[in-house]
Amino acid sequence: MPTSHDTDTIVVGSGHNALICAAYLAKAGRRVLVLERDSVIGGAVSTVERFPGYAIDRGSSAHLMIRHTGILEDLDLASHGLQYVDCDPWAFAPAAPDDDRPPLIFRHNLDDTCESIEAACGPRDADNYRRFVACWQPRTERVLAAFGRAPSGPELLRSFWGLPTPDGGSALGREFLMTGDFLLDRWFEDERLKAALAWFAAQSGPPMSEPGTAPMVGFAAAMHLIPPGRAIGGSGSLTRALAALITDRGGEVRTSSPVVEIRRVSHGLVVRTGDGVEITAPTVVAGCHISTTLDLLAAGGADENTIADRRDAIRVGNGIGMVVRIGAGELPRYRGIDDPAVTATGLQLLVTDRAQLHLAHGAASAGQLPPRPAVLAMSFSAVDPSISPPGKQQLSLWSQWHPYRLADGRRWRGGAVRDLAELEADRIVGELDRYAPGFADTIEHRYTQSPEDLESELDLRAGNVMHIDMSLDQMMMWRPTADLSGYRVPGTPGLYLTGASTHPGGGVNGASGRTVAHLVLLDGRRRRMRLLR
Repeated sequence: MPTSHDTDTIVVGSGHNALICAAYLAKAGRRVLVLERDSVIGGAVSTVERFPGYAIDRGSSAHLMIRHTGILEDLDLASHGLQYVDCDPWAFAPAAPDDDRPPLIFRHNLDDTCESIEAACGPRDADNYRRFVACWQPRTERVLAAFGRAPSGPELLRSFWGLPTPDGGSALGREFLMTGDFLLDRWFEDERLKAALAWFAAQSGPPMSEPGTAPMVGFAAAMHLIPPGRAIGGSGSLTRALAALITDRGGEVRTSSPVVEIRRVSHGLVVRTGDGVEITAPTVVAGCHISTTLDLLAAGGADENTIADRRDAIRVGNGIGMVVRIGAGELPRYRGIDDPAVTATGLQLLVTDRAQLHLAHGAASAGQLPPRPAVLAMSFSAVDPSISPPGKQQLSLWSQWHPYRLADGRRWRGGAVRDLAELEADRIVGELDRYAPGFADTIEHRYTQSPEDLESELDLRAGNVMHIDMSLDQMMMWRPTADLSGYRVPGTPGLYLTGASTHPGGGVNGASGRTVAHLVLLDGRRRRMRLLR
């Protein structure tokens, strides 16, 4: 069997966390080889031409968190072609068709946002929102800081040390553990405002009825520090810039190279690729789905009982949602808005009552389709014309909750008359058309990503875009399991984990990749010191 030359570090997968880890290691002088099964780098942070002249994201579109981490500046990704534009307004929530009040417009400037809330919901909630931001902004900054470190109980306590606790530390702890719905009910009066903030917070996956979702609502406060960013050229511009940095530093990013086995040998770790090539290295970083990593270890002869125990402890879930990608002749024209570009810069939150969210999640829990799809629209061609042909627009319509496995046994693809995925896409487009009448008539191209499609194209098991459920029992020092939460794999020295399966979870953050790179370098220094003794 052919054997390649050794390298310092093999990184399995090219998602943004994996590439960030590889970039930090390459910057530190490590020889890095990234192996990607796909022909496109970036995993769920990638962009391809779906329709002629359109650069369409395959996964994420708005980057909410990574610009709060300092990673972009630390790696100087601007020098490798990465440019961001602020999404400002960062969110827009139209009124229901039978509601003549003005829409809600969330801008980076807090005063402007409160002015919009006052016009739509009244002065009390405008004042409530101002106080909410003042309270939750420092809390969210601490949460984001905690995301950037390996999780542990003492570390989390240190992260929140010094926050104002007028009612005592236990009361503060309770606020972090309470449901998002209860937090919203405590702070606000108008259901439209609550629904918009709940839908924004639910982008992590769990509904706001779950314990521990209050901090997800609190993330709205951070958007007034740094708004979501849109990478010029598409979401994949981030991972392309990272790949450019890695190659400039002497590393290699190899596509169409699926890894089929990871095994431990006396002199390190061996990674075998689909074409039979074996590559040895003292360090391997698995940036793929945790279930994929367990598959690779099982193929390499790892203890079956240990693998089975870890599988049993991980809840992948039953999908989260689906996406409809659209090429259109114009932007949606929402009621009450003269200039459609105002609504197109950020997240268009097409929910006016939390009951719609509750019903959608409840249906998904039973393996059924939502009574009415909850839709988030994004139309970034308004701020980046390069991703669409001249005079054209593109939209991404994300909708929750749509189960991967349906209770009636139907499949998303392969219907006798028409795919269920396309039938559901019709309903998702129809939901947008309720708020922006006539938009459906401007659609020229459409591409649907059902939960099955998300799994088959991006290895998102069961269509879960967060890898595994982001519920409280699978976060922090329990993600993906208690024994794997430190990013190292017990029993397999030299093997590390990164990506959405690890703390802090899904979304475009990158903190996991940076943390693992620092651990790899730290462990390397410790090994060298032991050898010198």
